[in-house]
Amino acid sequence: MAATKIIDAPRNGHEMAPLNTRARGDGTHGVTIVLTAPQRNSVQSVDIPGGEPERAAWSGKMQFFLSIIGYSVGLGNIWRFPYLCQQNGGGAFLIPFMIMLILEGIPLFLIELGIGQRMRLGALGVWNTIHPWLGGIGISSCIVTLFVALYYNVIITWVFFYLFNSFRYPLPWSSCPTNGTGFELEECAKSSETTYFWYRTTLDAAPSMDEPGGLKWWIVLCLLLSWTIVFFIVMKGIQSSGKVVYFTSLFPYIVLTIFFIRGITLRGAGAGLMHMYTPKVEKLLEPTVWLDAATQVFYSFGLAFGSLIAFGSYNTPKNNCVRDVLLVSVCNAITAIYASVVIFAILGFKATVNVDRCVDSNTEILVKNNLLEVNATRLVYDQTIAKYNTTEMAKFHLSECSLSHELDNAAEGTGLAFIVFTQAIVELPGAPFWAVLFFTMLLSLGLGSQIGILEGMLCTLFDIDIIKRVKKQHVTGVVCLFCFIVGFIFCTGAGEYWLKMFDSFAGTIGLVVVALMEMIAVIFIYGHERFTEDIYQMTGYRPGLYWQLTWRYIGPVIMVCILVSSVVFMVIRNPTYGAWNADLGMIEQKDYPNWVMIVAISMILAGVLPMPIVFLMRSFQCLKVDLDIHQGSIRRNETTASTKEMIDNDDDDDDEDDENDFSGPALGGHVKTQSDFSDDEEEDKPMTMRMMMMRPTTTTKTSNVLNVPTSRKPNYKKDAYDV
Repeated sequence: MAATKIIDAPRNGHEMAPLNTRARGDGTHGVTIVLTAPQRNSVQSVDIPGGEPERAAWSGKMQFFLSIIGYSVGLGNIWRFPYLCQQNGGGAFLIPFMIMLILEGIPLFLIELGIGQRMRLGALGVWNTIHPWLGGIGISSCIVTLFVALYYNVIITWVFFYLFNSFRYPLPWSSCPTNGTGFELEECAKSSETTYFWYRTTLDAAPSMDEPGGLKWWIVLCLLLSWTIVFFIVMKGIQSSGKVVYFTSLFPYIVLTIFFIRGITLRGAGAGLMHMYTPKVEKLLEPTVWLDAATQVFYSFGLAFGSLIAFGSYNTPKNNCVRDVLLVSVCNAITAIYASVVIFAILGFKATVNVDRCVDSNTEILVKNNLLEVNATRLVYDQTIAKYNTTEMAKFHLSECSLSHELDNAAEGTGLAFIVFTQAIVELPGAPFWAVLFFTMLLSLGLGSQIGILEGMLCTLFDIDIIKRVKKQHVTGVVCLFCFIVGFIFCTGAGEYWLKMFDSFAGTIGLVVVALMEMIAVIFIYGHERFTEDIYQMTGYRPGLYWQLTWRYIGPVIMVCILVSSVVFMVIRNPTYGAWNADLGMIEQKDYPNWVMIVAISMILAGVLPMPIVFLMRSFQCLKVDLDIHQGSIRRNETTASTKEMIDNDDDDDDEDDENDFSGPALGGHVKTQSDFSDDEEEDKPMTMRMMMMRPTTTTKTSNVLNVPTSRKPNYKKDAYDV
């Protein structure tokens, strides 16, 4: 009987099963098998001799936490949430916001972060691993993320332009420019100083999307600067971007605190806060308030971009992702409320200053018409104004000076940041200093979110084998260059109109559909019980009734409501955009041109169609599936005619001995899908070599069986050689 020698070495989770081979005449076996595991499921970034570099990992817990905070806490917390509070019931809006945060935001947040950490793959790899038919989810997520990245960096471009102009004294938006005769330009006089600087000096706005005008060279240069900075930040992945997040995540809180201390000491700050947070409980009866709350929670977390999956994939398998989700969620909500306090404290000051100017102007008119004494007090002024109705006030050209009216005119988005808040900054002593602080804060928030958006997209791209072979710096450079060139459409006079169109169509329906499919894929296809077990193995905490209800029932229902309402509102309400009318010095609403609507619908379809297309192509086997799910590769050095057929069959059924293995790709094991648990299929399968070897056998003196232990140890590798 030939001697058999076993050489033990550390294993990687796939050791060799017993082989019932027929000995050759010379006493040697006909098969030599060497098992190796792919390197992408390791925890640290180390090099294995003869293998590919391991998947990148966070250098520390703080780096991961700050990256998540920098991505989740973005510009929406500054210029969207305060506006929603003001328009939807003030302090009462916090009730639906917190409810939606608990029922929708936190559960979906854990799904993305947890599944990424479990499988240690990007968005494309995760959904392909769960089921090949779901591969379109990763493609859709990548396409929608590309659309958002295109226009999000344009906002950073505008912030750069304002930041550079903030170093001038006096601030260029503090007064209207004059013509050759010394009078203010009519366009500026009809609007305001900050409005004129935004629409004419910064954007040089066109009258409509049909007349965009040429490229604005100053915007093109700032856009080039923005993409260059973003490239150098993300070109090496988290190895480079992980160092920047210490600034982009922490600096906004420092600036907000400085503005908070200064804001609450200003005259009128209390009036602004009272106006914003005074509860209007009757507003809660309006369905749109709850829809706004759900939508704000969805977008404030940055769900469905693939970025959270990518961030989770860089974690160690034993990281407590449940704790991370809860901490980031609380931090996100507190930041939104904190930023609202700062914004409305300063807007209250601006409104008070505007009311004082209005009163002074009315007093001057009344004195000229001998209707008021020169040194009259404010009480006497109020009593005098109360005597006149609207017609009489118009006769004397008197204005209505109302603090609540001023506060009701608060804007959102670019209007809040570049028009309303800049006017408040002008009123502060040392205005350039506050302008530099404010726009540096916006720059930090924008870069933090843009880093996360691009990281999610690039991680998805690197799940593709062809792109995986190219250096990350080269792929990142090509992506940034492509986005810069496409971004030229935002550098024309119609740039803001295009940005609002992208924001309204490209990043809404597509993201909601992707998020809904993600929840269905994990909870109903991968299995909520299996995902619960994954969370338990990674964190030691088993998700209970709250998580099961929100994952299986409440969360999907909320996502469906958001999707249906978004489609209905888009159909019922004729989509319009605000175009700048230079003659009137104001914004006027215009319908989107037909060709622009075709572009908008095309973007929506581009973000949604990959899911059904991949599903149909793979279900009808029109597309080859090569997923590397089994996490092991077998290299045959030599075979005999008697064993070749059995080994070929054994490759196809390689996952049968993984039935009781709970270690997924993160630990070098197999990720099971629903198909793994079909008893009927197991009974119908032909007896293969591995199945035969799993049966008890009786060895005799004449038998020649190589009996190798089949216990699984994740960090052990065995090479078998026939002697």
